[in-house]
Amino acid sequence: MQPIGITSLPADPVPVSHSLDSIAPMASPMKYLRSMRHVALPGALALLLAVVPVTGQVASGQVASPAPARQEPLATFKSGVEVVTVSVAVRDAEGKVIQNLSKADFEVLDSGFKREIRDFFVGDSPVSLAILLDISGSMAVGGNMDRARDAVAVATMNLRSEKDEAALFTFDSELREVVGFTTDTRTIHKVSLRGKPWGQTSLYDAVGQAARAVSERANKHRALLVISDGVDTASKMTPAEVSGIASAIDVPVYLLRVVNPLDHPGGELEVIETDGRKVQAATLADLARWTGGDIRVTSVPAHTSAAIQDLFTELRHQYLITFEPGPRPGWHPLEIRTRKKSLVVHARGGYMVGPTRSGS
Repeated sequence: MQPIGITSLPADPVPVSHSLDSIAPMASPMKYLRSMRHVALPGALALLLAVVPVTGQVASGQVASPAPARQEPLATFKSGVEVVTVSVAVRDAEGKVIQNLSKADFEVLDSGFKREIRDFFVGDSPVSLAILLDISGSMAVGGNMDRARDAVAVATMNLRSEKDEAALFTFDSELREVVGFTTDTRTIHKVSLRGKPWGQTSLYDAVGQAARAVSERANKHRALLVISDGVDTASKMTPAEVSGIASAIDVPVYLLRVVNPLDHPGGELEVIETDGRKVQAATLADLARWTGGDIRVTSVPAHTSAAIQDLFTELRHQYLITFEPGPRPGWHPLEIRTRKKSLVVHARGGYMVGPTRSGS
């Protein structure tokens, strides 16, 4: 199977009245996947979507757990790149977003060595958000497609029209750009998402390509919001490879996993399963943490509303830190921490410097 393709919308975009059944897949695969296929990353964590925070957060002063065995590195930073930019979210022990820190409150450790912070930005600024909606066959189970449609509606209602910008992608075995990035976010709200879910699920492939599309946006605060049941049946890429793409280009991936109340982890109606679903959920959580994002689970409207409002609070108040990259080619593990040890810091787990060679 060829990698999922994505192209810009044609001059005559998809009419907003079309349903999911009428949206055709984009045909041209992104060339970057051929040179950015294999990577495994260390991780770091940023809070996002759901009512109960995901476990395994990276506290200030602690080093995040590494990804699975390292594969071919991802050549992202080329010779001549002057700075590394990292989006950082900070919360207290209760999960509240901290908004009043200064440059002096942060430390950057690059491969264990301190780096001087070159530039620092904090403030409520416009957001570039790509919404990636799963419309594969597995979403037809247990009303998950309805929950996902509701989540898209809630996300668009939290956008500031004419200030924020957003795009809508859908995927099953292929990725489709339904609405390109626009500041008229009402356009997304007008799209009909009615239709029968169908096809296999290439979740990780779609995440990798959509994250690359977000990286090209100019806004300081950028993110990818994935709305899915979390089932992947057809991807060629692994979570580590996808996180390599997203982390190296500083795009946090936030996963909103829509489930039936019977499948909600820790919920009153949860049914304990032994078919591997919990293992896959853990893999998705790792993907999110490695990119500086997070995973949340929703099964009722109240969960969805609280989770997405929390997402936007975090995105609008991320700290942006830049520093000069180290001279050594290859993967650089990265740790961002605060001088206040009680705070929890969430950021991507590293970056790449220079061209890389297969097998290095």
